[in-house]
Amino acid sequence: MIVVSACIAGVACRYDGTSKLNENILKLVAQRKAIPLCPEMLGGRKVPREPVEIINGDGEDVLDGKACVKDKNGNDVTQEILEGVKEFLLTIERLNVKMVILKTKSPTCGYGKIFNGTFKNELKQGNGVLAAALKRKGIKIYTEENFMEVYDKF
Repeated sequence: MIVVSACIAGVACRYDGTSKLNENILKLVAQRKAIPLCPEMLGGRKVPREPVEIINGDGEDVLDGKACVKDKNGNDVTQEILEGVKEFLLTIERLNVKMVILKTKSPTCGYGKIFNGTFKNELKQGNGVLAAALKRKGIKIYTEENFMEVYDKF
């Protein structure tokens, strides 16, 4: 079993109330090979909501207490994000999940690149909070951009 970011499985859970549907990921869910989860919603974030970005660091820094996650209005939502990450980790542990497919660029799920904290639609290298936590646990991470290289193994 794999877990996928819910938004790329067609769940309208993004900050703006939309999804980023990937048809091949939806097929995995329909075939019961994947389960969609949204860590931000698991942490109590509502839909729609203000967009958030990691300020002064990346997901590793948030986990280490060196950076925070704020919404566009400047409200600190770090605890909600951390709570959602905790619930996500508990769920995949119960399901014995060893691989996930995450949404790139997200301050929570982003793997490899995230927005830079300026809310100017600029990217930087780094991982979101969930991706950083999963990496620490040794979970294999793919994104909607590169999972097709292993798609036939599901």
